[in-house]
Amino acid sequence: MNMNSFAGTFASWKSRRGFRSRRILARRRSIAFSSQNANSTIHRIYAINLDRAQERWTVLNRELAWLRDKEGSPLSLIARRFSAVDARYLEGQPPAQVLGVQYTLAEQLSVDPHPQLPIDDFAHAMTIKMSRQEIAVALSHIEVWKQIAASAAPYSLVLEDDVYMTRTCMADLDRIWESVVASEHAGTPIDLLYLSYKETGEATPLPPNTTGIRRPHRGLWQLSGYVLSQGGAAKLLALLPVHGPIDLWINLQFDELDVYIAERSVIEQRAGVASSNSYSVMPALATAGVFQDSSPELAKRRFLKGPIIVTGDPGCGQTAIAEALSVLGYRTISDVDAIPDRDMASLMRGDRRRTFDAYVNIGSIGKKALQSLKSNRHALFILATDTASAQDEHGLSRSSGLTSRRHLEMALDESDPWERLARFLDCDYPTHPWPARADSGQRPVSASRMETTAVNPSGQPLKWDTSPWIINLPSWVGLEIDVRRIKVKSMETEMLGRGGLEDDGSWYRRNDTFPSNEALFRPANVVALPRGGVFLELRREANPVRPLTGAAIAFREQFTYGRFSAEMKASAGSGLITGLFLHRNGPRQEIDIEILGRDTTKMLVNVFYNPGAEGSKLEYGYRGTPVLIDLGFDASEAFHRYEIEWQSSYIQWRVDGTVVYRRSTWDPTPIPDQPMELNVNFWSSSSVDFAGTLDETALPAKSEIRCIEVARTSWL
Repeated sequence: MNMNSFAGTFASWKSRRGFRSRRILARRRSIAFSSQNANSTIHRIYAINLDRAQERWTVLNRELAWLRDKEGSPLSLIARRFSAVDARYLEGQPPAQVLGVQYTLAEQLSVDPHPQLPIDDFAHAMTIKMSRQEIAVALSHIEVWKQIAASAAPYSLVLEDDVYMTRTCMADLDRIWESVVASEHAGTPIDLLYLSYKETGEATPLPPNTTGIRRPHRGLWQLSGYVLSQGGAAKLLALLPVHGPIDLWINLQFDELDVYIAERSVIEQRAGVASSNSYSVMPALATAGVFQDSSPELAKRRFLKGPIIVTGDPGCGQTAIAEALSVLGYRTISDVDAIPDRDMASLMRGDRRRTFDAYVNIGSIGKKALQSLKSNRHALFILATDTASAQDEHGLSRSSGLTSRRHLEMALDESDPWERLARFLDCDYPTHPWPARADSGQRPVSASRMETTAVNPSGQPLKWDTSPWIINLPSWVGLEIDVRRIKVKSMETEMLGRGGLEDDGSWYRRNDTFPSNEALFRPANVVALPRGGVFLELRREANPVRPLTGAAIAFREQFTYGRFSAEMKASAGSGLITGLFLHRNGPRQEIDIEILGRDTTKMLVNVFYNPGAEGSKLEYGYRGTPVLIDLGFDASEAFHRYEIEWQSSYIQWRVDGTVVYRRSTWDPTPIPDQPMELNVNFWSSSSVDFAGTLDETALPAKSEIRCIEVARTSWL
């Protein structure tokens, strides 16, 4: 994937203008295409199109019907729709003889060099796993190659479904195709001809009297429009297995192929068509240090239908539906026996300024409330069933009197639940997997906490992100789950680590970085101490991607719930940060303790929450929900014990055994619920607002870690 290929505002405007003007003064016929059995022409067009996006095929086929081959026949006559492999339905690993799902950073850099990243041992050692979308795209193209190799067509055009022919495409193709035929007559038929591409580096200047095609100078990105000969398809199949994204891998095979590109792209991708691809190289480049300021995209607020009420029998998938609604941007409360009286009243009177958008498996929304809510013409109802013919005790079956516009039944065995839900809510089909969640059941809410207003008075909130998964209301305090009333569950605690951080293989020294970090973590900056423990060093040490080097350690095992503590002595100095935290990406979730060197008498606590199944690319927001806690001492003067207690219904932060801050469900976010990695680090932020200007006189600086203790919690 080309890191420079993301179009800005001007490029997007240019693309839309090109699409609108493509029929003005355009030639509609080209000698490159033929529906007859003429030699040296394109006999077939393959359009790769997902079954769930057939409207794209309709638009593309209409475009092809407007264009003509050399005999005057519509190009739609030689076009064939290829049903693309859908990433959502991939199961297991692809056949090893066809596709390997890993590639290296060195392979990426050999095609798209970066001035800050040498192709060194680190680049060769860094392996990257393809995303599910990249795997599906690769498998789709490989299947098309098989059809081309087995056909009688000398040349075929392969298109992805989000493209259009430019205004001069057919005229350009006439000139291009004369060169293709000449090359074939000279005994060197072209294997692969890119008609749509993005090129890395500077393009090779064309000589006078250009033929319209040229050899590629460096790497090429995109496979949205290319001509492949029958012989070229056979060569590609002989070179299998592919490893890595398909457009990257083809670049690595150029020595084995006769490859040309049009002097300029004559097929373009339509602006405004959302891509469902997920680029695996992005996080690898971020950890390698390519991106310095890379603030994630904030969740876009849009009009949401509703309120949505979800009911059903236990075990029929209500928790999964709640998670799916959250992924779609609905602020969803689920699986509790009651909600606060004021929120219940707001829902019943149809107030659009509600705290929540969706209510799933709420005990206090009984039969009487449901009957009243039916009179709210905006309310939508979903019945979760075990089979399509079931009905619940509240009368929300097909005979409920509600129209299909307001009522949806979702069976536990739906073949494509996203399709049903997205159509019902009139929203885009998500790119994320459907959440596989077992039903939680209705959890009891503590009545004594529901109307409390003075919680954690010592905390000083800083600026928070704005997202569907953060409630930022002055009077809202979250929902406290009464764990004492959950009689069917028990808790077991297993001690996994304790003491002086012996190098026993349970943790490792990080050798990477992240956006907004001024330092590159180096293993050498983690130094074991003779008396036990380690110190983490931050120093001025220029390297290709950062001006500083820092230090970080991380545990190899991922944890879901438990107590995580460290005895630390932080370092004072503006710009310095000592952190103990749990973290994951895809979706991003995080629980933090950070001591800012600009004021070591305070501790910053923070939570990031994004919903979704494993692999969901929801990373919205870069501030989280930070709050400053007054410690009552200077954390740089002595060792103190800092602890995160993370349970399914609350988070508590302790200092020297005393709870200094607590968050419950939706206070202000849901509680993170995905496995996370435990880290301790020492770094410097590029954000002056956050950490202050770096105090150069404090360098080199050290934070000391005396011990780390992990107590994993298992809920049975």
